[in-house]
Amino acid sequence: MFTGLIEGMGEIQAREPVEAGEHLWVELGALADGLALGDSVCTAGACLSVAVIDGTRVRYDVSPETLHKTNLGDLVAGSKVNVERSLRVGDRLGGHFLSGHVDGLGTYLGCAGQGDFSVYRFETPVSFWPYLVSKGSVGIEGVSLTVAELLEPYQFTVALIPETLSRTTLGTLTPGAKVNLEGDMLGKYVLRFLEQRTENPETNFS
Repeated sequence: MFTGLIEGMGEIQAREPVEAGEHLWVELGALADGLALGDSVCTAGACLSVAVIDGTRVRYDVSPETLHKTNLGDLVAGSKVNVERSLRVGDRLGGHFLSGHVDGLGTYLGCAGQGDFSVYRFETPVSFWPYLVSKGSVGIEGVSLTVAELLEPYQFTVALIPETLSRTTLGTLTPGAKVNLEGDMLGKYVLRFLEQRTENPETNFS
């Protein structure tokens, strides 16, 4: 479980193809402190398990499914990634609950200045659109953000402060870039419940 409050940025060191998937090496610097084998780390919005620790570098074993559903397959040596270690019981929750399970790949369309803020515009897959609510929460590259406005068809905006732009990879996006999207966890469960009531009336206990 994660909060969407990015602790820092890691750097892709190497990608090693294996028979099924890839080994992904990431330099975490100080964020590697205290990590143990098997720990979950939200990396570019995807929850990955630490398979090997080599000083401040870690290796993730990335499955074909993860490569297909995320933008991790597009990263190259030197690419920066947002990093957040898993939430501990008792930690403050300053963002919103994120699982690190990517729901879809969005496309960054561009930004416009609005005083000290930058309004970023994204396009979503059709399947992701129902997860979005105006002023609701959304995870983009692992960053907890608030939807500023919903724009048809299948587009939305978020307003970013300079601190977010400087501390995350969002400040380096170029138009056309693919981003990992995660819908609000509560919203996904509510949507699934409503779908189930429609598909299977036997589950309707009201």
